[in-house]
Amino acid sequence: MTATLHPQLATKPTHPPEDGQGATVAEKQELALEPPSLYQVVMLNDDFTPMEFVVFVLQEHFRHDIDTATQIMLKIHHDGRGVCGVYTKDVAATKVELVLAAARQAGHPLQCILETA
Repeated sequence: MTATLHPQLATKPTHPPEDGQGATVAEKQELALEPPSLYQVVMLNDDFTPMEFVVFVLQEHFRHDIDTATQIMLKIHHDGRGVCGVYTKDVAATKVELVLAAARQAGHPLQCILETA
């Protein structure tokens, strides 16, 4: 029977000493941890959302400066899509939802998706 005390420590029962008091030994176990998978947040071009709004969203939700936001917006405009940032799955999904909510609130059909990096 193994009980986990800490992610890297596990207890393993040992034979109790002769005096009747129980003893437990903690052994350090190596954990094989892999870095989390990364996802791209990709914004898609449409013919209705103003370029200024796209730049605003890139600055507000992805913390890009004005020059970088403008470059990404132009890539979206010319190529039909552009990567806004690369994040872990939960963060990327949250960014997508924030962008979609901001676009809906402003009345724009802007689309944003999540893709594996």
